[in-house]
Amino acid sequence: MKLKALITATSAAVLLVTTFGSVGAQPKPADNPRIVNIVNFIRDIEPRDGNITKDVLYQTVVSQIKLMKQYHLGGTFLLQYDALIDKRYQELLKTLPKDEFEIGGWWELPQPLIEKAGIKWRGKYAWDWHSDVGFSVGYTPAEREKIIDVYFTDFKKIFGYYPKSIASWVIDAHSLSYMYDKYKIVASANCKDQVGTDGFTLWGGYWNQAYYPSRVNAYMPAQHAEKQIPVPVFRMLGSDPIRQYADGRSVTTLEPVYTHAGGNEQWINWFFQSFANDSSLGFNYTQAGQENSFTWDAMKKGLEWQMPIIARLKKEGKVRVETMAQSGEWFKKTYKVTPATTFTVSKDLGESDKKTVWYNSRFYRLNLLWDNGNLRITDIHLFNETIPDKYLKDVTTVNQSFFYTLPVVDGFQWGKANKPEGFRLMMKNGEAEVPVQGGNPTFKNVDKNTARATWPVGSGSFEITMNEKSLTISTVNHPAGDWFLDLFVAENSKTAFKTVAENSAEYEFDGHTYRLATTEGTIEKTTNGSLYRIRPKGQRIVLTLADQ
Repeated sequence: MKLKALITATSAAVLLVTTFGSVGAQPKPADNPRIVNIVNFIRDIEPRDGNITKDVLYQTVVSQIKLMKQYHLGGTFLLQYDALIDKRYQELLKTLPKDEFEIGGWWELPQPLIEKAGIKWRGKYAWDWHSDVGFSVGYTPAEREKIIDVYFTDFKKIFGYYPKSIASWVIDAHSLSYMYDKYKIVASANCKDQVGTDGFTLWGGYWNQAYYPSRVNAYMPAQHAEKQIPVPVFRMLGSDPIRQYADGRSVTTLEPVYTHAGGNEQWINWFFQSFANDSSLGFNYTQAGQENSFTWDAMKKGLEWQMPIIARLKKEGKVRVETMAQSGEWFKKTYKVTPATTFTVSKDLGESDKKTVWYNSRFYRLNLLWDNGNLRITDIHLFNETIPDKYLKDVTTVNQSFFYTLPVVDGFQWGKANKPEGFRLMMKNGEAEVPVQGGNPTFKNVDKNTARATWPVGSGSFEITMNEKSLTISTVNHPAGDWFLDLFVAENSKTAFKTVAENSAEYEFDGHTYRLATTEGTIEKTTNGSLYRIRPKGQRIVLTLADQ
């Protein structure tokens, strides 16, 4: 069903969403918090549209503050350097209560910052949004340090302290390490997963929530404390767990300017219902707010729907509303390494019957998607802390930047838009091979690192258990006879898969070789159009999901 049809559906299920009814027994919020950061970042100029003047940008921030105060919601304002040195923003933001609001840095790099660092400006405008000009990946590591020193020094002169939170669409490991080592920042944030949007590709990383990045790769979660930058990186924008992935070039997020998502009342109700009430391992996280470049007129309606819902959930004790720095400090106190987390959806928007769970650990991420009674594993990406990002020492010279992890299954890029492919759970039916058909899955947290999806099929069920380094699929009461996993991709897809060898699937991506192996079950070649097949042993498949 198309997204527009989903949003305009008026089924009883959607109407029930607006009541914020609970879904099953929930853990205590202190043990399993749902955290909301309201983050608005501020630019002082917008050269792409002559109607967006400095006054329009300023009044947008004034209106954001007014609405947040109306609902007694604190948050974080991040200043691009051109806004940092504007006295109007300085005076406005200094009036905010420090126990409710945080002022930090937005890491896009405009002309006055670059020139004060002694570097020639290469942009077309005083703020140029291109990756090779307006972002740290366009500058050498030595230049990045000079730029950071200028920003942090001037920030302290203005506000009396160094910023604790720095966020950007993309940020490199060298910059993030330098900001931590010298200035002790406690939180960062980067863009949601997307392919190519605005020149930024971040694909395959820790999905939502937050992670400790590798010292050599700001997008890659580290596996060991000594190899990580001890600054949690939160994922921005509040992605739709189903549609944002299914079309990785779209923007289906909590951003209030998008009328099919964060600017749509039914979508907002559905998103927060799932966020606050569906099963979640560790903690759940989302980021609300909007950059002032979109202007108040465009974001007003969406924010006026979102803010009272967030305030209500806060009052009910279902969510915590914090600044980025507060969340970063809590994360560092709670987790020594990147935790295991899940984001689940037990009831999709409108008449759609899709359900999903995203599982993350410091070793991999995985997505299970149920659609029309069938199950697919649409995504598996492995993490390896030793693989540097492309910009650790080099710069981008084009208006694009690319951050990746290691794909084992890539449902969007190896499928088609809105039709992600992946492992299908199949069975023999006579001579035919058909998808297993089942009912509605349920989700349960087993321990702090382990989550389980139970999928009823016939008189039995499949138990899908996700923990830090492995995925186990087992059965109860023989739900299907001869069952197996087949990895399907769209025709003519370019994948990282190379071959099946020694009971493992061999891969190569960006010059790095890795494999998917089983500790229970067998991997074999196929002739039915799939890349390969995994058969159970004794009604169990156990996949090792760590790049070793």
